[in-house]
Amino acid sequence: MDTCMKCGKELTQLDRGAYRKFVNRGSTSFLCKSCLAEKFGIKERVLDEKIEHFRKQGCTLFI
Repeated sequence: MDTCMKCGKELTQLDRGAYRKFVNRGSTSFLCKSCLAEKFGIKERVLDEKIEHFRKQGCTLFI
């Protein structure tokens, strides 16, 4: 299982999908949602809203 490259937390499919969607689609190392939100200077809730928006549009990164 992959872990966050900043904090070491185990990653979920949503964590990997968010990193690929918002940072680099071809990435093989990832940040968890908390660290990704911190990197962008936003609250994790905002990131969750964006993920849900893209999921409703049919983005396959968030299945």
